[in-house]
Amino acid sequence: MNLISEFADLTMTQEIFHSQEPLTLESGEILSQFHLAYTTYGQLNPEKSNVIWVVHALTGDSKAAEWWSGLIGEDKFFDPGNHFIICANLLGSNYGSSNPFSINPETGEAYFYDFPQVTPRDLAASLEALRIHLELEKIHTLIGGSLGGQVALEWAVTLGQKLKNAVILASTAKTSPWVIGFNETQRMAIESDCTWGNRKEDAGKKGLETARAIAMLSYRSPADLRIKQSDQEEKLDGFRSSSYLRYQGQKLANRFNALSYWTLTKAMDSHDLGRNRGGVEAALAQIEARVLAIGVNSDILFLPQESQFISQKVKRGTYKEIDSTAGHDAFLIEFEQLAYILKSFYLEN
Repeated sequence: MNLISEFADLTMTQEIFHSQEPLTLESGEILSQFHLAYTTYGQLNPEKSNVIWVVHALTGDSKAAEWWSGLIGEDKFFDPGNHFIICANLLGSNYGSSNPFSINPETGEAYFYDFPQVTPRDLAASLEALRIHLELEKIHTLIGGSLGGQVALEWAVTLGQKLKNAVILASTAKTSPWVIGFNETQRMAIESDCTWGNRKEDAGKKGLETARAIAMLSYRSPADLRIKQSDQEEKLDGFRSSSYLRYQGQKLANRFNALSYWTLTKAMDSHDLGRNRGGVEAALAQIEARVLAIGVNSDILFLPQESQFISQKVKRGTYKEIDSTAGHDAFLIEFEQLAYILKSFYLEN
């Protein structure tokens, strides 16, 4: 499939990559075939040196110019007039790539709960298959936040000198017990839904609403909720914060599904860049690209210290920090700061 439309007067394409090559996963399971939905903006230059590869976060999709509109677009930092921008929907997500609702070629039926466990290293391996398919020898910048940052780090290790710059936002080299704990409580919420276990696409939907509400508390900060969700009048019930979290839960459940959420939070939990590489420090030292690790001063999920650690242990690392009350989600919001940090990083090149 090749859908072409105009985006900011420049070509945007949406395509599906079908891989017939088996993908051996870290778990030992094998996906005999898989597909990835991906979106591109702009054109490759003759040297193919202008590739910007974006890796989305947990519930994102391949349409990076929509959810990162302050950073990608005409006259934005990553302008399709100058760059060839690509973003692929991660394996396991329900925006066009192979996921629990896909047909298992071995059985002829949808995977549902039998979809194999995937890790950020597996997700990076699927992106590598797409890179090879597209015949992109070099990537100028690989950029991702949160789960996307974990996948980008994994891929940066194996890309070697094929990658020039890696930008890792609000992420970590190994998932902390704190993050795993947050993810587990969300999966417990999904499990408590009486429809969980049914082989239906809306199974666990109400549980997913609760899971997202829990997640939002980790994505934001106490200061952010105090500023944006405080009640000005005296009341006993019906608080703005309660309504906000319920709305966010319903909003996600209407566009995502519990099985993909389960799959990708499990992937996040499994992240350990040092697994079978001699430890995290040894793995970070293998990255050949220049690395910009960006933390958020108010992030209570992926702590700024974890981004600092990445910058300290790679061969050529830089740490910068976003100053915001928005918490973990600041990397999706604070576009002016991000553009300034990125500009400074490229000027150092």
